[in-house]
Amino acid sequence: MCKHKYILLVLLAFILSACQSGFEKPEGKTVFRYNESAGITSLDPAFARDQANIWATNQIFNGLVQLDDKLLVQAALAKSWEVLDSGRTYIFYLRNDVYFHNNACFKDSIGRKMLATDVEYSLKRILDIKTLSPGAVWLSNLLQKDSNEQYAIKTINDSMVSIKLKQAFSPFLGRLSMQYFSIIPEEAVKLYGKDFARHPVGTGPFYFKLWKEGVKLVLLKNENYFEYDSLGQLPHLDAVAISFIIDKQSVFLEFVKGNVDFISGIDPSYKDELLQGDGSLNPKYNGKFKLLSNPYLNTEYLGIMVEDIEIMKDSPLRLRKIRQAINYSFDRKKMMRYLRNNIGIAGNYGFVPVGMPGFEGGVTKGYNYNPDKARQLLSEAGFSNGIGMPKITLSTTAAYLDICKYIQQQAEQVGISMEVDVNQAAALRQMIANSKMPFFRGSWIADYADPENYLALFYSPNFCPAGANYTHYSNVEYDRMYEQARGETDFQKRLELYRKMDQMIMNDAPVVVLYYDKVLRFVQNNVNGLGINSMNLLVLKNIVKTNP
Repeated sequence: MCKHKYILLVLLAFILSACQSGFEKPEGKTVFRYNESAGITSLDPAFARDQANIWATNQIFNGLVQLDDKLLVQAALAKSWEVLDSGRTYIFYLRNDVYFHNNACFKDSIGRKMLATDVEYSLKRILDIKTLSPGAVWLSNLLQKDSNEQYAIKTINDSMVSIKLKQAFSPFLGRLSMQYFSIIPEEAVKLYGKDFARHPVGTGPFYFKLWKEGVKLVLLKNENYFEYDSLGQLPHLDAVAISFIIDKQSVFLEFVKGNVDFISGIDPSYKDELLQGDGSLNPKYNGKFKLLSNPYLNTEYLGIMVEDIEIMKDSPLRLRKIRQAINYSFDRKKMMRYLRNNIGIAGNYGFVPVGMPGFEGGVTKGYNYNPDKARQLLSEAGFSNGIGMPKITLSTTAAYLDICKYIQQQAEQVGISMEVDVNQAAALRQMIANSKMPFFRGSWIADYADPENYLALFYSPNFCPAGANYTHYSNVEYDRMYEQARGETDFQKRLELYRKMDQMIMNDAPVVVLYYDKVLRFVQNNVNGLGINSMNLLVLKNIVKTNP
C-alpha cells in the first residue's frame, strides 16, 4: 500500500472514531470542523439551492468561474474567456491541469482529466427538464437554441467550449459562478444515477469520503488539486468534518470549548452572551476567538402591493404619499441598536444592499427618520393626523414580530393606524407569491453578485406568480432602463443605470427597506485564512489551522 493511501486511511479512522465520540480530533492532522444545524439534503450541485448544500458542494466542485471575497469574477476551471458577437457569444479556454477525484466510476478508479465535453454535459444536464434542477431557470431564459432546439453550448476542442446567448446579458459570468453550474463527470452520473447526490465526484479541493446521515459528513484533501496560493498547493487542511447537531445552543457550547472551529451567524439563545449592544465581541472572549463581520447581500424589507387589484380596493397603500410616510415614520438606527445588537446596517439607502459592488457605503437616497415629514405626507394624501385613514395590516412571521411591532408603534405616533398579523412562514410565502398580501415583510438574498438580481424584482414582466415582482410595481421608464442595463457591456454605464433604477424605486416606495444584513463568523484563534464575503460563501481551501 502506498504511503499516501495509508495516511488517508489512518486519518479517516481517526475521524470515524470522532463521529462516535463527539468532537474529538485526530492528533497531528488538521481537520476543520463546523456544524450544519439545518442538515444537508444533497451533494449534487444541481440541487445546491440553500446555504447548507451550497457550502458543502463548494468544497467538492468547481465551476468555470468563481468569485473572490470582493465578489469579482475570477478564473476557475476556465483560465480565460472571450466575449464576442456584441456580448452574445462566450468562448471559454479551459485549464489543462484539472483532474476529477479518484472514483470507481473511472477506469482503475483513477480520476481522469477534465475536458470541454464535461462542461457541455454538466450545463446541459442542469437544463434537462428530467434533472429537475432549480438552477435551470438561471440559464434557460438566456441561452440561444440551434435548429434542433438544443441549447447552444458546444465543445470546440478538448480545452475550448462556446456558449451563445439569445441577447447580451452582462451579469452572465456572475450567474455562472452559482454552484448549480459546477462541472461533473458523466461517468459518475451513469454509475450512481440519483445516488450521485450521495456519491459526488468533482474537481474541488476536497473529495467525498463519508456521509453518515444525521451524524457527520467527511471530506478529505484532494492531493491533485490545481490551485495554489502564496503558501503553496491548496488545500492546506487534511480534512473537513461537518456535524449535524440541531440544537444551536449545544453547538455554541462546543465552540466555546474549542471543539468546533467556527460558527456562522448568531442565534438569539446566545446573542447577548457573544455580543455587546454595539455589535462588538463580548470582551470576555477577546483572545479566545475572532469575530469576522461583513455586509451581507440580504435586504430585509416590507413589500407593498401597488397594482390596483381587488385586495387593494380602498387601501390607502395605493397612494405613494402614504407609502412614503411609512418610510419616514420609524427610526431604523434605533431599531437596529435595540432589536438587532447593531447586526446589520440601517436601511436608509436603496433596495440594492450596501455590500453590492458599486453600491458600497450606500449611494441611493433612501429614507431617514422624520416624523414631521411623515405627518405632512399624510395630510397631503388627505388624512391629516391620520383622521379617516383606514387601518392597514402588516403580515409577518413570528421571527420578525418584534421588528414589526416596533414599526407599528412608531407609525401610530404619526397617525398611521396599523395592525400586525402573524403567519406561518410557508403560508406567508405562498400568499405573497400568489399576490394575496397587500403589505408584508420579506427579504431578498442575492443569488449572484449583480444589482440586476435585486432590480429584477421591479421589472413588470416579472409579476408574480410567474416571477418575483411581488409588489406588482410597473413603470415604463424603469423597464426600459432595466432592459438597457442587461445588455450594457460597459460596467460604469450599467452601474449608472442601476443607480437610477434603485433611486426610482425609493421615490415610488413599493417597498420599505428595513436593514441590510451582516455576515458574522466566529472563528477559533488557531484558524487563519478563512475569508468573508457579502455572498456568505464558505471557502475552506485557503485555511491554515495550527495546534492551539
